[in-house]
This record gives sequence, structure tokens and C-alpha cells, in this order.
Amino acid sequence: MSATPSSDDVLDPQVEVLTLPDVAQRLDLPVTKVRQALRDGHLVAVRRDGVLRVPAAFLTEDGAIVKGLPGTITVLADAGFTQEEMVRWLFTADDTLPGRPIDALRATGGREVKRRAQALAL
Repeated sequence: MSATPSSDDVLDPQVEVLTLPDVAQRLDLPVTKVRQALRDGHLVAVRRDGVLRVPAAFLTEDGAIVKGLPGTITVLADAGFTQEEMVRWLFTADDTLPGRPIDALRATGGREVKRRAQALAL
């Protein structure tokens, strides 16, 4: 089994992050499936205080991964972004979006966010 990919913690300390068992509980999945989602690029994790954690903003209130997030992660990976760069981009305010790209994904499912991510690859 391969190691679970992660980023250095480049998030503002105020950004809520969840441990993998907490993510598993919210998604109603075993932790092994959460680790698989990380390896498959459906989620990105950071290491905060040496513990692997997932930003809470990546999950919906009703226990799902935010619509459009896995596709956006794939587009960013295809553009050559590291996991650290992906996390930084998703959580950096953009005046032309309603806040940060992660906020736009949560609000609309991310068609515009994915379009912008694709443009970064050009």
C-alpha cells in the first residue's frame, strides 16, 4: 500500500481541519476509504502538528465531498500543481470569485473554478 499523500500545512491557522477519523465519520466511511480518496485525488490533506488532516471546507454539511472538488484537484494536478500549491490556491481569496476558490466550489459546484484551474495550465 502506498503512503497517503499530503501537503505541508500552508493554511491559515483559523482554517478548520479534521483528522482522518473525523472525516471518515462525516462521510460515513471507514478510514481506509478516506485514505483511498486521498490517494485517488478526491481530497487533499495537510499535516498540522504532525497529524494528517483534511480541511473541513472540503466536506458538505450533509456528509459528502464538495461537488467539483475531485475534478478541480485533477485539473490542478494535470497543470503540474503540487498538493501544497493546490491547497494554497483553493484557499487564497480571488476578487473575481465569491471569495476563495473553495468557497465558489461550495456555492456552485465549481464550473467557473475548474475553468480557471484549466487556464492555469496554459
